[in-house]
Amino acid sequence: MILIQNIYYMLSYAFKSLKDNDYKNIGYEEFDNSAELLSEILTRAINRELKRGILKGYKEESDTLSTIRGKINLSETINHNSLINNKIVCDFDVFTEDMDMNRIVKCTLVSLLSSSISKERKKKIKGLLPYFNNVMNIDKYTINWNIRFTKNNQNYKLIINICNFIIHGLIQSYKNGDKKMLDFLDEQRLCALYQNFIYEYYKQEHPELKVNASLINWQLDDEIDLFLPEMRSDILLSEGNRILIIDAKYYKNNMQTYFDNKSIISGNLYQIFTYVKNKAFEDTTKKVSGMLLYAKTEDEVQPDVDYKMSGNLISVKTLDLNSNFQNIKDKLENLLASFRTNPSLKND
Repeated sequence: MILIQNIYYMLSYAFKSLKDNDYKNIGYEEFDNSAELLSEILTRAINRELKRGILKGYKEESDTLSTIRGKINLSETINHNSLINNKIVCDFDVFTEDMDMNRIVKCTLVSLLSSSISKERKKKIKGLLPYFNNVMNIDKYTINWNIRFTKNNQNYKLIINICNFIIHGLIQSYKNGDKKMLDFLDEQRLCALYQNFIYEYYKQEHPELKVNASLINWQLDDEIDLFLPEMRSDILLSEGNRILIIDAKYYKNNMQTYFDNKSIISGNLYQIFTYVKNKAFEDTTKKVSGMLLYAKTEDEVQPDVDYKMSGNLISVKTLDLNSNFQNIKDKLENLLASFRTNPSLKND
C-alpha cells in the first residue's frame, strides 16, 4: 500500500504541471483515500481550464434542412426522399463544447459523485457540472482513451490522465462489488505510474544524465529477426562510459516461492539479463549493468542483492513507497551513487 501523499509526489513527477503553484499545497493536505486526492487534483485542473474557457472544437454533423449548409449529402438526400419535401441532407461543421475530452471529464465528475469522497469535494464537483450542460453523457465503460493531443488541447493532458486513473479505479471497485469505494489505484496503473515516476525523477533531478527508454537491438549472427519480440527498456541511464538499464516492477509479490524457498522471479531476471548482454554486445566501449527495481511489499523477505553475471553487474533492489518521501528520494540517490562508483566487471 502506498501512502496517499506519495502517490501525489509520484504524480507530480509524472505530470510536471502538478509542480505549479496551483497544486503545490496539495502535497501537504491529508487525504483519506486516492479518490480524495485525484478528485482534488481534477477539480483544480478543471477550474484552471475554465478560466480560459471550456474547450471547444469543430465537429461534423448531418441534418435535413430546407436551405444548403456546408456540403450536400446527395446519397442520403436520395435515400431519405428528402427532395419530395423540398429538403436536402447536409453535412456541416459546428463549433461546440460537446467534444470527446469534455465528455470524458463530465463522465468522470458524475462518477465521482458516487464514490467515497467528502461532501466538500462533491460540492465542488456539483459546482463544475453546469459548465458541461451542453456536453453529452457517456458510459464510462465505452470511453475511447486514444486521445490525440495537439497544441490547441495540450492543457487537457493532465485532466484526461487523471480521469483515466479515476475511471479505471472505479471500474475495478465495481468488479469487487462495492460501487462506492475508490481507496486504491489498480495494480496496472500503479505499475505504469511507478515506472514513469522513476524515469522522470532521474530526468528532472539529474539533467547531467542521459535518461531514456530506448529500444535495445537483438545482436544477431545474421539478419533474420522474424518473430523476435521488441526489447525496450523501462529506464536507461547513461553517463560517460557507463550504462544502467533499470526494469521497474510493481507486483503484489516481488519474489517467487517454490516449496517454501524464495527466489528472484525467473522471468524478470532472464529479461534484464537479456537486455544487459545485448546492450553490452552492441556497444563494447560502455560498461553496462542492469537492475530490477521492485516496489517493496509486505513480505518478510525482500530482494537486495548484486550478481556478477558473465562480465556484467546485475542488481535486484527494492524501493519502499510506503515511507517518507525524503526516504524514497534518498534511496534513489543511493542507487545512482552505486551506479557511479561500483565497478562494472566488463573491461575493468
